[in-house]
Amino acid sequence: MHRTAASLLLVAATAVAGQAFAKSSDRNQTLTAESNSSDCRMVDNAPCILSGNVVIRQGTLDIRAARADMAIRDSDIRSVKLTGAPARMSQENDNGGRVNASAAQIDYDRATDTIVLTGGASIQQPGQGSIASERIVYNMGTGQIQGGGENGRVRLQFEPRNRNGGTPAPATPPSDGQN
Repeated sequence: MHRTAASLLLVAATAVAGQAFAKSSDRNQTLTAESNSSDCRMVDNAPCILSGNVVIRQGTLDIRAARADMAIRDSDIRSVKLTGAPARMSQENDNGGRVNASAAQIDYDRATDTIVLTGGASIQQPGQGSIASERIVYNMGTGQIQGGGENGRVRLQFEPRNRNGGTPAPATPPSDGQN
């Protein structure tokens, strides 16, 4: 069950501009979950609720939330809802970079293979770019990412890439005309 939970949550923090950046080896790591309290029944069709300082880890995946609600069907996690102020997810990608996501609520639905971040949602990949909106929908099957929401705007930021492979040249201070 723990392996499935991570598989469900893995990509949420790793989508920028429609690409998945999850560290592929994380899926084979042990998942650990800690919280101040839990109310779980290990039977089919029973909810599992973790509350208070929820920390979920699997490999480089790190999730922090106030609460995690998991729906279990046929001995498999079918949906996960993370809530917090905000709920946060962070994961290293296969290239060694880190991807960070946060929102008031993060929902994963296995039936539709989508993750929905709502309430001040943002996904950032330092050095690559970011998306911020009231609502972000990421389809894990297609890689499509959409932002929007009522009375909200979407903010995309794309970082320039250094095409020559070297480090960027340091900024030259403006001349004051006195040399």
